[in-house]
Amino acid sequence: MPDDLLRHVIGPTPYSSLWLWLAIALSVLLVGWYAGVFLFTMPRRRLGTVPLVGAARDRMIRYRAARTVRAIGDRYRAGEMSAGAAGEAVSREVRRFLHQVTGVRAEFMQLDRIERSEISPAAPLLTNLVDIRFNPESTLDVGLVSRDAEELIRSWA
Repeated sequence: MPDDLLRHVIGPTPYSSLWLWLAIALSVLLVGWYAGVFLFTMPRRRLGTVPLVGAARDRMIRYRAARTVRAIGDRYRAGEMSAGAAGEAVSREVRRFLHQVTGVRAEFMQLDRIERSEISPAAPLLTNLVDIRFNPESTLDVGLVSRDAEELIRSWA
């Protein structure tokens, strides 16, 4: 075979790098899918014991509850809500927050049981919120109580 024809012979065609990136993306997507299924199907009680996930979950709960209480206080200060309605909304959000963070069923507890439970630091705030909700002659300012509720949520250990 003459040497001048060797210049027409080439090696195998290399594969496109697109296939490599597609395989990497699909692998990451598969691992993410399994992690998501694992985390979303895990019971809430056990989810808090996972170190990184539990801390992120608590931070998200705290952030969402504080943002909601601030929005209720802003709506009250803007005149969109009455004092009773704002007190009820703040109380509901604080009780929901306490239940999510501690597991104590604060939504259904009376104040005397709250004072004897592990969420007793929240009892004075909840007492003020009950006074605002049910006492039309209450001298408590809903704006200040909502700030206290936001501070309680942000500082809850």
